[in-house]
Amino acid sequence: MFFEYPKLLFLLIIPLLLVGRYLYIELRDRRPHLRVSKLEAWTSGGRSAMEIVRHIPFVLRTAALVLIIIAIARPRSSSQVEKIDTEGIDIIFAMDVSTSMLARDFEPDRLSAAKDIAIEFIAQRPSDRMGIVVFAGESYTQCPLTTDRATLINLMKEVQTDLIEDGTAIGNGLATAVARMKDSDAKSRVVILLTDGVNNMGEIDPGMATEIAKTYGIRVYTIGVGANGTAPYPVQTPWGIELRNMPVEIDEDLLKNIADGTGGRYFRATDNTKLSEIYAEIGQMEKTRTSVDSFPVYKDLFKNYALAALVCLLLELLLSAALRRMP
Repeated sequence: MFFEYPKLLFLLIIPLLLVGRYLYIELRDRRPHLRVSKLEAWTSGGRSAMEIVRHIPFVLRTAALVLIIIAIARPRSSSQVEKIDTEGIDIIFAMDVSTSMLARDFEPDRLSAAKDIAIEFIAQRPSDRMGIVVFAGESYTQCPLTTDRATLINLMKEVQTDLIEDGTAIGNGLATAVARMKDSDAKSRVVILLTDGVNNMGEIDPGMATEIAKTYGIRVYTIGVGANGTAPYPVQTPWGIELRNMPVEIDEDLLKNIADGTGGRYFRATDNTKLSEIYAEIGQMEKTRTSVDSFPVYKDLFKNYALAALVCLLLELLLSAALRRMP
């Protein structure tokens, strides 16, 4: 606690002087006296209750004066409050949804694992705007940039294959992701591009899409998804779905060039655990920026002292009136 006008506390000398005057005059000079020949009749008894009670009105009046002086000095309390400003990052997931993403080298398959781990990543970053772009033989926006986590997660769960022409148009997917955030005013803009194949379709060359991303200052983290060698792939046969080992073909040189050209990084995920670790590493590299401002919050306390002074004055009036009525 501190006082806005501490110099007014010098007025506390007034109640001190009043107390001194009362002790000197009221209790000493004005004490009733009587001449007697012997003291035995008076020395046996103690002080009466009335002798003590009659001083209480003065005590209450003096306490009220002290409280009023403290109140006009304006006592205040302060506490330190921190205001945290969060500066989020804009992130677009560019996800390959070609039929090869149904390979079973991940649990339960590549696409399902990629969606589940991406959802965990989304849930851990409440301050960032995120969106989803999917691509196969062509590309489209599944979800624009948003901070609505529930909608984003639901739309991520709805990502599936067979909605667009099959193939792998990496250039188209990257270009669509860049177009979705080129007008963003976020200081950090990121594309997480995930694919398991080789660019074999699309009107936009991946190199050109990389240059566009670099022009807009967008970092691209590329993830190649697939086990080393071969992976079990579901094939429809007259007797039902049969798993056949198919070669895993990922254009790692292309993905590295895209990442290096935009200031990002290339990762290779061979199973669920590795993919989860990759997202965690990207999360560490792209931390949400926060700034903390501290400022004091003041609270006036004079009302408490003024109210206490009023209570003392009321009690003093009531007690004084009661004492005057007593015989």
